[in-house]
Amino acid sequence: MAPSLPRRAWLAQALAACAASSQAGPATGDDDISPQRRLQFPRDHGAHPGTAIEWWYATGWLDAGAGRLLGFQVTFFRSATGLAAHLPGRYAPRQILMAHAAITDVASGRHLHAQRLGRWSQSDNTPEALASLSDTRLALGSWQLQRRADGYQASWQAPEAGMSVRLELQTTQPVLLQGHEGFSQKGPLAQQASHYYTEPQMLARARLVLAGQPVQASGRAWLDHEWSQSLMAPGVVGWDWLGVNLADGGALTAFVLRRADGSVVWAGGSHRPATGPLRAFGPDDVAWQPVRQWLSPQTGGRYPVHWRITCPAGQFELRALLDAQELDSRASTGTVYWEGLSELLAPSGQRLGLGYLEMTGRAQPLRL
Repeated sequence: MAPSLPRRAWLAQALAACAASSQAGPATGDDDISPQRRLQFPRDHGAHPGTAIEWWYATGWLDAGAGRLLGFQVTFFRSATGLAAHLPGRYAPRQILMAHAAITDVASGRHLHAQRLGRWSQSDNTPEALASLSDTRLALGSWQLQRRADGYQASWQAPEAGMSVRLELQTTQPVLLQGHEGFSQKGPLAQQASHYYTEPQMLARARLVLAGQPVQASGRAWLDHEWSQSLMAPGVVGWDWLGVNLADGGALTAFVLRRADGSVVWAGGSHRPATGPLRAFGPDDVAWQPVRQWLSPQTGGRYPVHWRITCPAGQFELRALLDAQELDSRASTGTVYWEGLSELLAPSGQRLGLGYLEMTGRAQPLRL
């Protein structure tokens, strides 16, 4: 198992500071970020260590019976530190793997979360820190995410947070290529972009132990995989993002990247109906209007937990199902953000879908 975080928090903070101003180095071949590049699977399900940042992100909702609704998040991050490029040995911290996991229990108002951190060397994968280049196969000790023929499997144990989770995620739809064939612009300059794809509308089955009590549940899941050399334009402090599995079988993504004063630098997203072509949104197509904010008593971050969102797919209300879904990850990725189960509503109040809302840079500026 990965060492406990308090013993290595100093390393995380040092690496976060270095990574904020570094790059992985020139990417070549299948790590190049380019609008001309076409994603190739299963290779692009795997890691891209020639890029600076990368994450695999699975979220969803689970019905545990008797009206009990759970949300889940598990994310694996890879970061090229820009350090020790010419030093030999597996312990040189050239690449870092991090993982976050959370369970939201809506009825009880509980939000359990935990994090892990470890060095990774692509020439020396071990069960303690593993990221395959050929397909999705990730591990940090007992925390794992792996793609299989019919979907994904994820598991994590976090006794310090009172949770143990095993997920089976079954794909039901083709891969959704975000942006232009998987090239997603995140700013006005060509280099402010990522390669980005989504696996929406996955069937989810889970076996959980929460505070010592076994739980079985099923629902729907969403998985994103994104990698980039530089996501944020100068002046950007964070972003607001949503990914929603719609009740009609469609998938809705929307995001804005914003300055400290709240003004928008870039926006985008997509809508793919259950049957029909994908529509990608341009930077002028998406508007987020906050309706209600929640103040974190732990960090002082102010998070809009109720939004009014306008995009080419329509006008919607987005409402968090629990206000307190903040994650303090300063001992791993070095930042604080809000990530939580939310419902998408029609103007009439009808629920149209469930998904996850992410808000970064609201307790402190985000550094990647």
